[in-house]
Amino acid sequence: MKLGLAYFGGFDRAKVDLQKQMGLRYVISGASRYADFPTHSYRNLLAMKNAYADAGLELAIIEGPPALDKVKLGLPGAEEELENFKEFLRNCGKLGIRTVCYNWMPVLNWFRTHTAIVSRGGATVTGFDIHDVENAPDTWAGKISKERLWGTLEGFLKEVIPVCEEADVDLALHPDDPPVDELMGISRILTSADAFQKVFELYDSPRNGMTFCQGCFATMGEDVPAAIRRFGKQKKIFFVHFRDVQGDRYHFNESFHDDGITDMYEAMRAYYEVGFDGIARPDHVPTMVGEDNSKPSYGLAGNLFAVGYIKGLMESVEKEMGIR
Repeated sequence: MKLGLAYFGGFDRAKVDLQKQMGLRYVISGASRYADFPTHSYRNLLAMKNAYADAGLELAIIEGPPALDKVKLGLPGAEEELENFKEFLRNCGKLGIRTVCYNWMPVLNWFRTHTAIVSRGGATVTGFDIHDVENAPDTWAGKISKERLWGTLEGFLKEVIPVCEEADVDLALHPDDPPVDELMGISRILTSADAFQKVFELYDSPRNGMTFCQGCFATMGEDVPAAIRRFGKQKKIFFVHFRDVQGDRYHFNESFHDDGITDMYEAMRAYYEVGFDGIARPDHVPTMVGEDNSKPSYGLAGNLFAVGYIKGLMESVEKEMGIR
């Protein structure tokens, strides 16, 4: 397993320096604007890649690629979004960016009802409570059925997976977060391990895979190590969000990596057992002392704690398995 850090607000010098001090090489970035060109363009992606290369790091994964909401919802303008996405994939391939993490959560995407829950020692974390949105009005998109989302996802895969195969790029689908049946009128479909099996059957290709987000699978009520083995044996895990939670899909909060509901050692061991050699990153870390919570879940101190914890797990598993 390789480790990296996420950058969703553009190049962050402090995070770059911390990442290098922790001995991490790989960068996971959103499709940010780095040049006076569209985010999906070759020249923008090149500028992004060079910014990290000049700092001694490697841009390896794009998480949060160019907009796809019209494609997900089947709205006018979907064709233009789809063509831009195909161009984006081709450009990633040309630049050696081999993994793209995307989701099928239109309009609301990643969703929390609280961003400053007091956790261990006064640290703050994000969380979700279904009661907070039970009476919330529908979004501008209105009622969106599961059938509609499954249909648009299948059409999307048929269009873009052949491009991925040509461009040598892996497409890694993220679970719905939170994995509830519906949120403000919009259905959610990627809420179980079986749902992901269905995705892989919709279009059978070695480029059609997943981002294994441990926190999502934990809130689903899935056995996280078992799910890692299930999908890892199929070589469908392309990217990992190594995190944990307290609670279930309807009521949960993020946690420190050593304070959640998952057996994190068994999870790490499962990745090694299935031969996962891709990139993982810590995700949704607590905001710790001295930080202002302006970026909930993405503070520097929380990432520092998480990486140390993850490295310790990796070394323990490697020693037990005779790798070190």
